[in-house]
Amino acid sequence: MAYTYTTPWLLVVTELLILVSITKSKVPAIIVFGDSTVDAGNNNVISTLLKSNFRPYGRDFAGGRPTGRFSNGRIPPDFISEAFGLKPTVPAYLDPAYDIADFATGVCFASAGTGYDNATSDVLNVIPFWKELEYYKEYQNKLRAYVGKDKANEILSEALYLMSLGTNDFLENYYILPKRQSQFTVEQYEDFLIGLAGNFIRELYSLGVRKISLTGLPPMGCLPLERAINILDQNKCVEKYNNVALEFNRKLNGLVKRLNKELRGLRLVSADAYKIFNQIIKRPSLYGFDVVEKACCSTGTFEMSYLCSEHSPFTCSDANKYVFWDAFHPTEKTNHIIVNHLLDKLQAYFR
Repeated sequence: MAYTYTTPWLLVVTELLILVSITKSKVPAIIVFGDSTVDAGNNNVISTLLKSNFRPYGRDFAGGRPTGRFSNGRIPPDFISEAFGLKPTVPAYLDPAYDIADFATGVCFASAGTGYDNATSDVLNVIPFWKELEYYKEYQNKLRAYVGKDKANEILSEALYLMSLGTNDFLENYYILPKRQSQFTVEQYEDFLIGLAGNFIRELYSLGVRKISLTGLPPMGCLPLERAINILDQNKCVEKYNNVALEFNRKLNGLVKRLNKELRGLRLVSADAYKIFNQIIKRPSLYGFDVVEKACCSTGTFEMSYLCSEHSPFTCSDANKYVFWDAFHPTEKTNHIIVNHLLDKLQAYFR
């Protein structure tokens, strides 16, 4: 009989603790859209080859558990959530281990391999960006049912929304497949993506979103995969890709300024990680890294997802010495350094 009476009380206490946490923080939740840079495991439950819910992924995560994050440990939204006084990890919306009680203070809708362009998500059969928005609308309804309409609307308007994507649009789509190249010059394709980003943010705004951090492209020509195939130039960074990233980021910054003027009450900030990431790549020893050209996993040249196997004899023993975990993604240590660099700006803007 005791169990019958204590269980509801435990639920009540849990809900009260969640509400207290929400009330105390000026940013009551972290809500995430994007690609593998911020995917906490949504790809685990869809039919795609692009997954990371197996070792050695997650070997430095709490409990050594692979979660579907494309890293050896935590990813940027986790560190941002913790820095704002919320939980140390942001759960994936499609992960059946979590429910709306977990999502009340943070949720991730991101999908590895996606992009602004719907054609990008088709390449590896991942969740398109528009579908992430549909999941968010579903989440809004669940949250209102859980904490009540007024409290939910407060959480949704005060939450910090993270957007991080774009690399796949260029490296998995534009530069690999002929369709977009036949339709656009690279400059025109940048403008096409900027238009899609603007439409997405306007749609979020219409749903009550007011605080958004928008992250652009990294030095994508320096990813181990791109260096590995740049044989003719001695495996150096592909500067053409880095220049595209810089140009695209400048256009994103312009979009941020325009939307802040256009949409009353919007607080949209550019969380441009290119500079700090490039500094780490150019001078890794200053940040405690030994290896930058290759990744930790397997040979460190082209492996990611299922090619990144725990059975590979080449996988490094200490990921903290490496800037990159696999051929496309940073280690937990790199993620943490980048977030720490951006935090002053984010906390000043959104506290």
